[in-house]
Amino acid sequence: QVQLQESGPGLVKPSQTLSLTCTVSGGSITTAYYDWSWIRQSPGKGLEWIGYIGYNGDTYFRPSFKSRTSIPRDTSKNQFSLQLSSVTPEDTAVYYCVRGGFRSWDYWGQGTQVTVSS
Repeated sequence: QVQLQESGPGLVKPSQTLSLTCTVSGGSITTAYYDWSWIRQSPGKGLEWIGYIGYNGDTYFRPSFKSRTSIPRDTSKNQFSLQLSSVTPEDTAVYYCVRGGFRSWDYWGQGTQVTVSS
């Protein structure tokens, strides 16, 4: 059973960088051919896919996020992260780490609320 757990600060100031980490257990993030994504849900909005890192370390981002997003990983800890720079209150959302690419996901973390506010 694959389990994912998000961690990181729940409050970020505008213009700063949002940093979250996902710890994966029950499966390796380097196992072919799985992708590992970050998605979010803002108040009153649907799910929004942000980007993924593949089993081989390749990354791919939603175009609207590409300029300010990175998804690094630490294979020794079986973790991958989200770094979203220059945040605004519009980035306030529940952030989820999931297994899957840009369209479908089979395992989810419980989600973590991130609020952007001064």
